[in-house]
Amino acid sequence: MAKQILSTPNAPAAIGTYSQGVKVGDTVYLSGQIGLDAQTMVLVEGIEAQIHQVFLNLGEVAKAAGCGLNHTVKLNVYLTDLANFAKVNEIMAHYFGQPYPARAAVGVKELPRGALVEMDAILVAGS
Repeated sequence: MAKQILSTPNAPAAIGTYSQGVKVGDTVYLSGQIGLDAQTMVLVEGIEAQIHQVFLNLGEVAKAAGCGLNHTVKLNVYLTDLANFAKVNEIMAHYFGQPYPARAAVGVKELPRGALVEMDAILVAGS
C-alpha cells in the first residue's frame, strides 16, 4: 500500500523532520500537535487555549485525510503537568462523542516551544 503524506495550511507547518500526517490505506497517523496558531506559528496562551488549539489542529489534519476527529481510534496526550488532566477530559468532551477513542496520558518534563500539552492520534477512515 502506498502512503499518502498529509499537509494543510490550516494546521501548523511541521517544525522538524516529519509530516503533519500520513495515511496508509484506511489508517491515518497524525503527528503530535501543540497549541500553535497555524497562521502565526505562535503558541496560544494558557492550558485551556492550548488544549482547544491542539484539538483544532488535529482536526484540520484529519480533514486533509478526508476524516474528522470522530474517526480517532487512539489518542495520546502529553502533559507537562498532570494536574491539567481533568481539564483535558472536560475540553475533550466538546470534540468527541461516545464511544470515546482509546487514550493514553503521559506526564513529560517539557514539550517543544514550551508547550503545556501535545497530542497525536491514529484514525481509521470510514470508522
